[in-house]
Amino acid sequence: MTVRKQIRAKGTEIGVALLISIFILLLISVVAIALIVSSSTESSLAGNYRSATGVYFGATAGLEEARGRLSSKDPNSFKNTAPGFLPTPGTPLAIGSVAYVLNPGPTDAIGSMLSTTYQDKEYDTEFGAGALGGATVTTTTSVWNNNPLNTLSFPPPLYKWVRINAVTEKSLNLLVAPSFSPPYDATTPVYYDGVQLNISGSGSQVLEVTALASLPNGGQKIVQYLVAPMIVNLIFPAALTMDGYSDAFSSPDHSVFQIRGDADSSDAACSSMPYPVPAIGVPDSADVGSVTSGIPVTPHDETGNFTGTGGPPSVSNVRSLLTPNLQTVQGLNQLAQTIIQNADAVISDPSGNANQSNLPSAMSSTNPMTIAVQGDPTQPLQGNFFLGPGFTGYGLLLVTGNFTYATDSNWYGIVLVIGQGTVTAVESGPGGTFTGATLIAQTRNSSGAPLAGPHPGPASFNDTVGPNVGRGFLYNCSWIQAAQLQTPYKILSFHEIAQ
Repeated sequence: MTVRKQIRAKGTEIGVALLISIFILLLISVVAIALIVSSSTESSLAGNYRSATGVYFGATAGLEEARGRLSSKDPNSFKNTAPGFLPTPGTPLAIGSVAYVLNPGPTDAIGSMLSTTYQDKEYDTEFGAGALGGATVTTTTSVWNNNPLNTLSFPPPLYKWVRINAVTEKSLNLLVAPSFSPPYDATTPVYYDGVQLNISGSGSQVLEVTALASLPNGGQKIVQYLVAPMIVNLIFPAALTMDGYSDAFSSPDHSVFQIRGDADSSDAACSSMPYPVPAIGVPDSADVGSVTSGIPVTPHDETGNFTGTGGPPSVSNVRSLLTPNLQTVQGLNQLAQTIIQNADAVISDPSGNANQSNLPSAMSSTNPMTIAVQGDPTQPLQGNFFLGPGFTGYGLLLVTGNFTYATDSNWYGIVLVIGQGTVTAVESGPGGTFTGATLIAQTRNSSGAPLAGPHPGPASFNDTVGPNVGRGFLYNCSWIQAAQLQTPYKILSFHEIAQ
């Protein structure tokens, strides 16, 4: 009896192991499926992240290319590679002028990129419906579509176009100083004065740089900069500014030599600059008399050769017209350092014999450059510079030591003698002219040590050579504008635009 019950009891457990095995297999299958799903999700997330990262950095590459090429110092600058793509440096970009840098891929038809494949709908969002259709559009190609980059074995960045345009309060949807009150201005360009945005025209024009990048799967990304060049106020109140106190001025007794602040009334660039200006400007009323006394009146009366506002001779106190960075030793030295840091070429000759042979050969009338002749405070002669016979230079020239020029040498643009503050002519051939603006300021003593300030020391100009004199100094708005210091474009803001 007992044996039978045991047998029956064991019979009730038959198949339990199978059920347990099936359950375990089911559990393992569920876990496996979950892992597969999770892995697929992770792969999808990683792929999406990779795509998003790629298209983001592709668009950002477009922004950086355009920002770099806005600077005239860039070898691939728009000024050098695409004349007419943007206005000449110093000329504002008009509202309604839109410039596109196109970066077509192997399968893109460049002619239809903007009209069909990669339409720019964001511009109308900012400026109003139909704004792009009524805009003046210019285009150029990216550096990736030109030699040597177009010969590389790997593909270019993923951006398709970069748009460069001016902005207004309305396009930014932002009230800027000094208005701060509605309605939004829709026609006045926005400027940046180094501290804040404004619509008064103070400082540098703000440009909007927008880039669209696209993936092969059709995913797109738009990113945007607001940029403006650093503020360097190079506004000149006279053809020759002697920016010191107790200045020394000596002029040749010759009818050919002249200094004119009214040299070209037909210059269109003068509409946005001070014009006419005095022939010679000084920051102190006492120096008006001392500088005027250096103009010969016997045996020939040369006062009529100094023309501009006032006079003749046109010699005026221009202190109220000097920008703050030109009024103090500290401001002038900071300006000199800014120029040195952003110059196309810096010349430092320990022998003190730097001359035109040290200037870069790439400088020309179509490629004015910024040149700094830098002096060492412990060795002040290093800042000396001689502009030799028959030479013609273009751009901005900074001399921190003593500046000497031959009477038949020429310079078109801006000459700044900030440091030793002395300018001396040596006789060579006749006919040399400084066309643009020249400023002389003493900020260091003869040992090279900075002056205590706050005002600069006496500036010195001496051109009392023989019969072979230069033609003098002529104020010219266009050359002042062309020689303005070009600095990198500063990023004022960055944001991604939702698609």
